Amino acid sequence: MTGSEASPSFRLAYVPGVTPSKWVRIWEERFPDVPLTLHSVTVAEAPDMLRAGDADAGFVRLPVDRTVFSAIPLYTETTVVVVPKDHVIAAVDEVTAEDLTDEVVFHPLDDVLDWERPPGQPAFERPATTADAVELVAAGVGLLVVPQSLARLHHRKDLTYRTLVDAPQSSVALSWPEDATTDQVEDFIGVVRGRTVNSTRGRTTSQPAASKDQPKRKRPEAGGSARHQPGTGRSPRGGAGGTAGTKGAKGAKGARRGKPRRRS
Repeated sequence: MTGSEASPSFRLAYVPGVTPSKWVRIWEERFPDVPLTLHSVTVAEAPDMLRAGDADAGFVRLPVDRTVFSAIPLYTETTVVVVPKDHVIAAVDEVTAEDLTDEVVFHPLDDVLDWERPPGQPAFERPATTADAVELVAAGVGLLVVPQSLARLHHRKDLTYRTLVDAPQSSVALSWPEDATTDQVEDFIGVVRGRTVNSTRGRTTSQPAASKDQPKRKRPEAGGSARHQPGTGRSPRGGAGGTAGTKGAKGAKGARRGKPRRRS
């Protein structure tokens, strides 16, 4: 290796709403010689970026194409409805889709929820992005249903959100091309799964099994290695004098308990 050769790096993509800082910090502590670079991508861009090899792995939203990608599901998000702070929904803790029947609900083109039928009344047109839809909610034009992380990402002081209990949910996973499971990908899987540095899982080699030729430790046979211990009154179990030894032990215990009773 020449001095001018670039150091290896790990490229990690992540979609909006995912906060990878915790895993990045652990990686930097554990692998200081392998820099990690972050790439923020949209949900639609993530599969193409991974497939093209422009990122080694990524935090994506499920589902993924399982014929191409491996994926480790990490968590499922609560779904919420974003409303103005002075909206009637802001007065309750949670709502149902039926509560949105008479409301205009935006369904942006980058929506990540798998709706069979979106709740509420459809808007005149679909906003291009979730960010655009949030601006329309702030203008008092309608409401928006998103995973909770996206509501936090696009937080505004004049907006709030409430849990929508009967809506589809979005799950986040760590994904990578199945045919590109490199050592660095395995290392990052270990970080995400919480494996310790000394963990035997992942690509760490486990200890070899004991050889068949290795002599086995013999167990002592019953009574074979026992020895009579002076002063205890004990004899080897199953050996000669076992009964007498037992009586002797009882006698010794009786002698220590006190004086014998008088005969009547």
